[in-house]
Amino acid sequence: MNVHAQIASRTERVLAGRVAIVTGSTSGIGLGIARKLAEAGADVVLNGLGGRDEIERLCGKLAGACGTRVAYNGANLMVPAETRGLVEKTIADFGSADILVNNAGIQHVSPVESFPEEKWDAILALNLSAAFHAIKAAFGPMKAAGWGRIVNVASAHGLVASPFKSAYVAAKHGVVGLTKTVALEGAEHGVTCNAICPGYVWTPLVENQIEDTAKARGITREAVIRDVLLAAQPNKRFAEVDELGALAVFLCSAAGQGITGTALPVDGGWTAH
Repeated sequence: MNVHAQIASRTERVLAGRVAIVTGSTSGIGLGIARKLAEAGADVVLNGLGGRDEIERLCGKLAGACGTRVAYNGANLMVPAETRGLVEKTIADFGSADILVNNAGIQHVSPVESFPEEKWDAILALNLSAAFHAIKAAFGPMKAAGWGRIVNVASAHGLVASPFKSAYVAAKHGVVGLTKTVALEGAEHGVTCNAICPGYVWTPLVENQIEDTAKARGITREAVIRDVLLAAQPNKRFAEVDELGALAVFLCSAAGQGITGTALPVDGGWTAH
């Protein structure tokens, strides 16, 4: 290997030797972040929904492509004890949990006066409380090690609101507040905590939403994209999961060690309004 290739290799593997937990990572944004962390050299523990065979194939494919260890933990993040167990088992199996990415989340859209109480409870439990329980379990060991990176996937809705999304907006605003508090507590211990706040991101879930909305409104696919989903995004394009993954890698690398307590929009200018 020549000198330039060696430098490139070291640059690309900036997280070699680190262990990362990414929740909600069997598809979509979480999988994109997990893949980028693995490409950067981190061992990765996935968590999310899916059939056993599908998940085994995913872990094998990711490990083979990136040359890192990839495991799966099926903890139900709606249960605090299982969330803690996800972190504890990762430390037991891998020796540490250096990076924690809280990405798992759900959504429901309804006017406040008819918002189902069980949906409110579920959204707060998964989008906000699960992040707290995971952070609580990981924070002590990170502080003891003198190094840790926590990345919370919030949303543009952690910075601004939209109608009919009371639970989601409340939870994501809570995630941003939690991020700031944890950042302050970890600042002198080598532990950073930041939030990524995406606008609309191109995922299979969004693709299905486009088709459903087009049928429901009797408009074209292009009209749904531009005039409904991306109406608030000045750049009129979806973010890609790899963009969010690249940002997560940067925040977890040595280059991002001075960045903590921030809420970083990846929203095409949405929150600049």
